[in-house]
Amino acid sequence: MIKKIINGLKYWGQLLLLPIYWLSFIIPKNKHIWVFGSTFGRRFADNPKYLYLYVAQNEKENIRPIWISHNKEIVKLLNGNGYEAYYYHSAKGMWMCLRAGIYIFDNYSKDISFWLSGGAVKFNLWHGSGNKKTNYDNKFDTVRHPKNSWEKFKTFPRRLSDEKPHHYTLATSPMMADIFTSAFNTDLSHIVQEGYPRNDALFDDLKIENIYSDEEINIMKELQACKDKNMKIIYYMPTFRASESLFFDVMDLGKFNDFLCENKYMFYTKLHPKSKLKEKFAEIKFSNIKDINPEVDTYAILKYADMLTTDYSSIYSDYLMLNRPSVLFPYDFEEYSKDTRECYFEYDEYMPEAKTYTMEEFMETIKKTFSEDLYEEGRIGLRNRIFAKSDGYSCKRLCEKICDILHI
Repeated sequence: MIKKIINGLKYWGQLLLLPIYWLSFIIPKNKHIWVFGSTFGRRFADNPKYLYLYVAQNEKENIRPIWISHNKEIVKLLNGNGYEAYYYHSAKGMWMCLRAGIYIFDNYSKDISFWLSGGAVKFNLWHGSGNKKTNYDNKFDTVRHPKNSWEKFKTFPRRLSDEKPHHYTLATSPMMADIFTSAFNTDLSHIVQEGYPRNDALFDDLKIENIYSDEEINIMKELQACKDKNMKIIYYMPTFRASESLFFDVMDLGKFNDFLCENKYMFYTKLHPKSKLKEKFAEIKFSNIKDINPEVDTYAILKYADMLTTDYSSIYSDYLMLNRPSVLFPYDFEEYSKDTRECYFEYDEYMPEAKTYTMEEFMETIKKTFSEDLYEEGRIGLRNRIFAKSDGYSCKRLCEKICDILHI
């Protein structure tokens, strides 16, 4: 109860910062200072991470890239590798937020610091090009679609700091641009069409020197050891939703582990960072089923996978870059469709992969798909609709487009 009261005071107390937000508009902006942040300031990840690294390694003569984080360990990691990063409540961090000409993030400007962002250009790189309806298109989103006056009142601070529409939003193709105009309430002229920076990491000729945490280095060593033993690596990366707990109702993990051992498969689970099942999955103890911390950068490890298993997650879209097989496991499709998230396209038509609904189907289809991949043509067709370009140079082109926007 005490924690709930404290969280409530923090939530409503943020309105006291409104005068600071208004005053931030009068601070002169420097279009050569670019501040980056991700996942409400908690992670060094996703599209902002890879664009930040590209700019820092290739454009520092003209641009000053700065990572702003709510996590002091991330600041320490970046500073220790020679990059400029600040804690968002530090004096230097707040000053850089006030002076920055552009905020680059993957959720909202509060990934960096909404209350200091007045007058800066806001560029939302977002974090998925998938089939799930999102933001304004998601009728279950009570922040953007309050059902009554009470919901409208209690979600007001969220709508304010989520700050939509953004000035610019990234979309990966003409099809996704049309979707994002409504999803983000952004005019088509302010939808920038380019590939996702994070997907550049999936190409062998990556022009970015990556930064890894100790945990990421260790898991990559483990994955490579599996490769050296000629084991097939399967990732399970589901989206988060209330009905994901049904996984444990449809799976007999002991029997499933026997299947994996028999076929020399390693099954790595990696949940969405918002999943409420993180602790439960972390407790799984089987020889061929291992859990990866959701905070590990997906794009540092994705190319190790021989197969992706998922459900509705947009990670499937990014995995198309590798043109490797996937097996879908939407065991809760009925529950998910009713009360979690609608789709832009019919699920069966949109994702051209084998779909399974029971553990027996799941095991049989994994084995069969490794023997014969029947869905390559459909995958390539879908990839070309979602991603106008698939070549590993998205960071370079996107940086050029942002410079044009800022008239640098």
